[in-house]
Amino acid sequence: MPDLVQPSDPVLLERAARGDEDAFTALYRRRSAAVYRFALGMTGSREAAEEVVQETFMALIERPQGYDPQRGELASYLYGIARNQGLRQFRQLNPSVETGAEVAEPPAILDALEARERVETLRRAVLALPETYREAVVLCDLEEVSYTDTADALGIAVGTVRSRLHRGRALLAQKLVWRKAGEETR
Repeated sequence: MPDLVQPSDPVLLERAARGDEDAFTALYRRRSAAVYRFALGMTGSREAAEEVVQETFMALIERPQGYDPQRGELASYLYGIARNQGLRQFRQLNPSVETGAEVAEPPAILDALEARERVETLRRAVLALPETYREAVVLCDLEEVSYTDTADALGIAVGTVRSRLHRGRALLAQKLVWRKAGEETR
């Protein structure tokens, strides 16, 4: 009977650092989707998020000794790398508002378009947050990363994560209320 226990992230990283391509592939498959979602939330661009993922894993494989298991989980370390890459990408981009939803008559399609518009509104509001608050909101609220792992990823104290998250949520709520008020006056 095959061994059903999956190797831990540090074990896979150690193997990958010695040139084991299968270990790197397993690690990439395990962690890349979460890094992508975080990067997408931080940059607002699929292309930029894909580049962030690529750069994050390139940095990991080029400098595996940079990860210290005593300081936290590998996922937190990857978020930290992705954060730096994502901030660089975000600063290079001028996010554009994507419009162009097709006009449709069936109510189900209209409901779907309205839901998509609400998601787009939320995405724009998150992208408009100052980066320190955006990081906390994306990691804790969208990616459901623990406060401790978020603190590790951002290199800050857990209390700072909590305060940034609180302030970020408040700013996000204000942005969404103002947006809704503006739509009601049309």
